[in-house]
Amino acid sequence: PYIADVLVFAMTIEQSPLANFGLMPSQHPHSYQSHQPHSVADLKARQANKIREISEALVSSGFRTLAAQSRVLGLGRSTTWTILRGNHKSSGLSAKIVGSILTTSDLPPRVRAKVLEYVEDKASGRFGHSAKLRRKFISALVAKVTLQKKARDLSDRRRPTARRS
Repeated sequence: PYIADVLVFAMTIEQSPLANFGLMPSQHPHSYQSHQPHSVADLKARQANKIREISEALVSSGFRTLAAQSRVLGLGRSTTWTILRGNHKSSGLSAKIVGSILTTSDLPPRVRAKVLEYVEDKASGRFGHSAKLRRKFISALVAKVTLQKKARDLSDRRRPTARRS
């Protein structure tokens, strides 16, 4: 059920009128970013803060240990540690990682909301990424989620059904 929501969300961002004209929100005259310039350090700090909010949402949802956090995110322990401890690449969370997280069925709603906020912020340029990188991120996220959905559908079809006697 969440996979369809993610696809619609990502496609909405990708197909917005601003994206079609090469104007993502950060380049739009009414965007808050256009009112004052931000340094690269400020933009990276904003991104790190958003990732920290995901971590805080996990803890407030009852997932305090690394093992519990990695299980609910659907990621390996080392990947979870790297992401949540702020040791991730300066480009932030990849579409592959975000797609894996969003397609996890047990993801708490509060964590899902924070991850979707992250996607919206990254796709709209609030972390300072170029329009080209943002389009690449959105396309890769849509591809990842679509692949996950197809794999899940195939798995569901192959799963044997119980026979009644």
